[in-house]
Formats: sequence, structure tokens, C-alpha cells
Amino acid sequence: MARWSSPRQAGPGTVRWARDVLRLDRGERIGAGVADDGFTAFFQDAYPRIVGQLRLLTGDLASAEDVAQEAFVRAASRWRLLSRYDQPEAWVRRTAFRLAIDLLRRARRHRGVLARLGARREPDAQLNPHDRAVIEALLRLPLPLREVLVLHHCLDLPVEAVAAQTGVSVGTVKSRLSRGRERLAALLDPDQSRGASGTETAPEEDRHARP
Repeated sequence: MARWSSPRQAGPGTVRWARDVLRLDRGERIGAGVADDGFTAFFQDAYPRIVGQLRLLTGDLASAEDVAQEAFVRAASRWRLLSRYDQPEAWVRRTAFRLAIDLLRRARRHRGVLARLGARREPDAQLNPHDRAVIEALLRLPLPLREVLVLHHCLDLPVEAVAAQTGVSVGTVKSRLSRGRERLAALLDPDQSRGASGTETAPEEDRHARP
């Protein structure tokens, strides 16, 4: 399956600049009550990446920003400890993904009501058609499959790291990746999927055809 690009570093007009978020929220949420000790530089460097990664999971920029900011709030309150980690960004990403998954599970319970009310999701004008197609296809996958695909293929995390972040075995991650890739490929190229399916099922149909 072809690899897809991920918005690792969001540019202007896509994600609010980290320095603007920090200036707006400083003293209220992000960084409140802690000495800086490098947190501002860490936040400005990591924030656009985390938002870009979350956007693939949530499909929504505003939700990605909200979740990212909450994760950084939690990181700020623990910064004296996290600053000694080899990869504090990994802690923020793991926290943000858990928050995003909780948010998506709650949102799923409201989709039926919104659909009955005729609410429609507006397409994100800032995405190019290819990225929009990938995100829309990802959103049609079950959360466990979507999460491992984003972590492994978009963030380039090894299978072992994906297993550690998701709390499942390496074998389960590999199984989810296999099923997720298959289903994503079918969503992105349904004509090819139908052709392959037709090729595989023709002999079975022939065996049951009337003489």
C-alpha cells in the first residue's frame, strides 16, 4: 500500500502558531505556575507536530488544537519531571492521543442525533484533495485500526513503540495494521478493490452456477 504524507510540521494558515497559543494561554493554562526551564521552547517546537498528528486521528483541526493544548497543559504541570525525559514529546503525544480517543468515543454517541438533524460536516478548505481523501478514509475506520495506522505509518513509530503506546501486544498491533491497511486501501481505491474481489470470487460463483 502506498504511504501517505502526514502534516508533521504545520505551516501558517493551518495551525495557529505555537507562540500565539502560548501568548494567549500563558498564565491561565499552559505553563501556569511553573518555571519556564525550557518549556516555552519545547512547546513552540512540538506543538505544530502534535496538532498535525492529532488532525489525522480526529479529522478536525479545531479538535486537534484543543486536545493538543490540554495535553501541553498537563505537561506544563509536570515539566520539572518531563524535562529530564529523553523524549518528553512522546509523553505529550501519548497523552494527547488518549484524550483524542476519549473525545472521539464521546462524539460517536452523538453522530446519530446529528445525522437525524441534518447536520453536515464542512470540508476543511485548508487540505488538498489527496490529504482530505486520506483523512476521510481514516475516519471511516474503527478507532483501534486508525490509531495504529497513524502511529506507525504517519509518525514512523516502530511496531514495538506502537504496542507500548496503545497498551496491546505486538501481535495485536501487527494484526490491526494488516486489517487497517487492507480496509484503507479499499476505501481509497474502491474500483481496484472491487476488481480484486471479483477475481477472487469468480471461481466460487462458477462452482455454484447452474449447468
